[in-house]
Amino acid sequence: MPGEAVTLQLGHFSGCVGAHWWGLQAAALRRPAEPAELRAAALLRFGRGPGGAESPAPRLVALELKGGVGALGADGAGAEPPVSWDGPVADYRERGCPSRDTGSRRGDAAGDRKGSAGAAGPGAAPAASQAPSVRLWSDYLNVQLHPRSLYVIRQYLHDGDCGCLEAFGQGESLLQDPACVEELEDRLHFFVEECDYLQGFQVLCDIHNGFSGVGAKVTELLHDEYSRKGILTWGLTPVLSTVADPQKSFYRLMNTALGIAHLSRHSSLFCPLSLSGSLGIKPEPPVTFPYIKYNASLNYHSSAILAAALDTLTAPYRLCSSQGSMLHFADSLTFSGRKVVAAWAALPFPALSGSSLPDVLSAHQDVPWKLLSSWKEQKGSCCFAQSAVLRGICQEKSSSCLGQPRSPLHSCESPEEVLQHYFHTRFPGAFSTSHVLQQPCHTQPPFPQFFSPLLTRRGFLLDKAQGFSSAGVESMPVLAALQSCPGLQGLLRGLCRELRARRCSGSCAAGLEQDDFQEALEELRTLAQCYQTGSGADGSEDEEDSD
Repeated sequence: MPGEAVTLQLGHFSGCVGAHWWGLQAAALRRPAEPAELRAAALLRFGRGPGGAESPAPRLVALELKGGVGALGADGAGAEPPVSWDGPVADYRERGCPSRDTGSRRGDAAGDRKGSAGAAGPGAAPAASQAPSVRLWSDYLNVQLHPRSLYVIRQYLHDGDCGCLEAFGQGESLLQDPACVEELEDRLHFFVEECDYLQGFQVLCDIHNGFSGVGAKVTELLHDEYSRKGILTWGLTPVLSTVADPQKSFYRLMNTALGIAHLSRHSSLFCPLSLSGSLGIKPEPPVTFPYIKYNASLNYHSSAILAAALDTLTAPYRLCSSQGSMLHFADSLTFSGRKVVAAWAALPFPALSGSSLPDVLSAHQDVPWKLLSSWKEQKGSCCFAQSAVLRGICQEKSSSCLGQPRSPLHSCESPEEVLQHYFHTRFPGAFSTSHVLQQPCHTQPPFPQFFSPLLTRRGFLLDKAQGFSSAGVESMPVLAALQSCPGLQGLLRGLCRELRARRCSGSCAAGLEQDDFQEALEELRTLAQCYQTGSGADGSEDEEDSD
C-alpha cells in the first residue's frame, strides 16, 4: 500500500475547498455497500469518539486568520458536534441553513459574495434554487477536526478594511518567526509520526493573497525535512471581482506569479485550480458547466466544484489496488522540468443512465470537459503526459444493438483499456495513465444542490427535465485529468509579461527585494520554456520577453 498523506490548508478559500473535500470523504464512508475502491485511511485518521464510536477526522493542518474560523474556535475542533445535514434538500434551497458563525462579521457573506454574478450553461437549474447563507467554511464543515488541526494566525484579520494578509512578503515573514515555525512543525510531526507509512503531503494554498508567501515557506520546509516524500500543491483562487484599486490588482498579480514560481520550486507537482478566468488577474467570465448553475460569487459554490474535481484527480494514489505513491504519481507527469500541470474536469460527465462505458465514450468525439487551471482555453490534441480518472459510469463492455457498427472501444478487454484507448486516440504520443472507478462522487448536502433538472438523482442525463425530486442529486459521474501540456507556456509567459509591464509599481510594495523579484521572474520564464514544442512563434515571444 502506498501509505498515508498529510494535508495542509493555507488560507480561507483553501479552507472552503477543504471543507467540501472532507464532506465528500464522509459521504463515501456512509456508503458501505459500494465497492471499497478508495482507501479512506489515506486521508483520514480513525480514533474513538464519545461513547467509544469510531470517529474519522482529517489528517490535517489548517492555517487561518483571525475571524475566519467561526464556531470552530481558535483551538480547532470546538466543543459542539459537527453540523447535521440530514433534512430534506428542498428545505436548504428555500430557507437556507443556520450559520454557525458566532463571531462578529461585516454584512452578510461579505467575503464569499465578491465576484461576478453567476455561471450557468444550457439546461441549468432554476434560479430559485438558492445556496444556504453560509459565510465561512466552518459553516458547512460536517466532520470533526482534531484539536491540533487548526492554527489561527492572530497577526492578521480574515476580513476587514485593514490588517489583512495582502502581500507575498507578509506571508513569507510569518514563517520566518521561530515561534510560528515551531508551532507548525509540532502539528505536522503529530500527524506524521502516527502514520504507518507517510507517502507525502497535499498542500491546498491560496495564491491570490499573502498566503502565497506562507505556502512558499511551508513547501520549502516540507522539501527540506521530507525530501523523499511527495509534495503535491494545489494553488487555489476563488472567482474574484474586478479590482479597481491598482495596488490590490498589483498584489494579486505579484502573489500569483511569485506563488507559482516558489510553490513549483519546492513541490513534486504544482497545479493551479480556479473557476476564475486568467486566475482573476484580468477580467474574464468564470468557467461554466452545462448541467450546473452555480453562483460564482459564492465561495460555497465554486469551492464545491473544485473539491469534486480534486477528489477525482487525487484518486490514483488513494486506490486500494494501487502500488504507486504520490511521488510516483507526480514523476509520471512532471518529467523534463515541467512541474506545473493543468486540470480538466467534466462535472457531471454527460452520460445516459444504463449506457456501457464504450457507448458513453463513443458518444463524445471531443472530450466534454472544462479547463480549471485558469488561462485562455486552447482547443488542442497535444499534451506531454496526463493522468485521467473516470468514476461513476457503468462498466459493462457494450449495450449496442444487434447489427449496429461497433467502435474500436468495444473490442477493449477492460474498463481501463477502454479509457486508455479513448485518450490515446485524442492525445496521440502522450504518456497517459487511466483509472475507472465504479464509485461516483457523492453530492448530498452540505454539497450545494445547484444541478440541472435534466439530471437523475445519480447525476445521469434525462431526455427531458422532470424537476427536482425531494432528494435532489445524490451523486454524479465525473471525468477529470491532470495534463502537462503546451498551453501552460501561455499561462507562464503571460504572467512574465504582466509582471514586466507593471514592475514600475515597485516590487518593494509587496515586501520583496528587487533581486528576489528578478529571480522569480527568471524562474517563471525558465518554467515556460519547458513547455515549448517548436521554434517558430516561440522565438518572437522570447524577443518580446527580453525587451
